[in-house]
Amino acid sequence: MHIANPIYDVVFKYLMEDNEIAKLIIGTIIEEEIVELEFLPQETTVYLETLDRRALTIYRLDFSAKIKLPEGGHKQVLIEIQKAKISTDIMRFRQYMGEQYQDKTNVYPVFDEQKQKMVQKPLPIVTIYFLGYPLENIIAPVIKVARQYYDVTTGEEIQTREEFIESLTHDSYIIQIPLLHPDHQTEVEELLMVFDQRWATADEKWVLNFTAGSYLERYDPIIRRLQSAIASPEVRRTMRAEDEILEELTMLEQEIAERDKALAEKDKALSEKDKMIAELQQRLKNLE
Repeated sequence: MHIANPIYDVVFKYLMEDNEIAKLIIGTIIEEEIVELEFLPQETTVYLETLDRRALTIYRLDFSAKIKLPEGGHKQVLIEIQKAKISTDIMRFRQYMGEQYQDKTNVYPVFDEQKQKMVQKPLPIVTIYFLGYPLENIIAPVIKVARQYYDVTTGEEIQTREEFIESLTHDSYIIQIPLLHPDHQTEVEELLMVFDQRWATADEKWVLNFTAGSYLERYDPIIRRLQSAIASPEVRRTMRAEDEILEELTMLEQEIAERDKALAEKDKALSEKDKMIAELQQRLKNLE
């Protein structure tokens, strides 16, 4: 069957705009039961340094989630999802995370027993990164970065959680799309089969020729949503445009790298020239 490729921003956004599907995907990745999920769309327009000043809209998807705790009760978190196709996206991610920590709207109301009134508490943050390129040293397709507290004196792990620490640090999940493979071992890898780029067709990379033979029935809504996306002429046009813009971004990145290499070689040549002049001056001084 043919489905839209969810690595494309427009398809990924279309997929995650369905609340039940978003709950299913996020809950499976973070291994938490999500009771409520509110979609907080974030979008940024970036203009490329080309003659026609091409515009690229980057979607960073934010969700406010109410998660059920194993011991009872709930916790409210801000879930930040970002997709990167090129390595230079890292600096944009850092800048955006700084903005999230500063954003005064990332709070939730809670009743303070001591003050006997409603107060605003900062939302803890969980980040999920979908990478379109592999990391340099880790070959695991799905990586979980989980914080742990330790008593430095005894070396023992501290099980209690503190609002101060939870508000200033966050857990992360990194998904390396190129390293996803059919021999899935976990439930989350099974879910992410639809991101495996081996399904991509040769002529149209935005189309996946997906075989759902071993796909779990509970993920059928994801397949149906991606089939709906591929049937949309507007989504198909946007995917083609995204390919063109990504190609320009890649070319710009290569040009910058080549320019930096040329400047480094020039600096090296000047340094060697300066060294040679210094040696000649020293020889003249010795002769004198």
